[in-house]
Amino acid sequence: MFEPKIHNRQTEMLMRAILTLETEEDASRFFEDLCTIPEIKSISQRLEVASMLKNKETYQKIAEETGASSATISRVNRALTYGADGYHRVLDALEKGKRK
Repeated sequence: MFEPKIHNRQTEMLMRAILTLETEEDASRFFEDLCTIPEIKSISQRLEVASMLKNKETYQKIAEETGASSATISRVNRALTYGADGYHRVLDALEKGKRK
């Protein structure tokens, strides 16, 4: 069973809150209230970087297309390789959603 690195009452509430979001509009509203615009942009950029890495794009192409630094690309790559499998699960779910 997966044990998160950060697990407390607050993180549990956050995860439960995210699971209540039913539409993209709900998610946008919640994250605009929860995060700053730069935080949302940064999180979104990391997800795009993860998708491109999973599709075997080069660091150079990823940097050009996303504006991500090599440090960010490397950090996301480490998470894809050694992380909790979160990126893989989300990207696989998004891909399955496209096919429906």
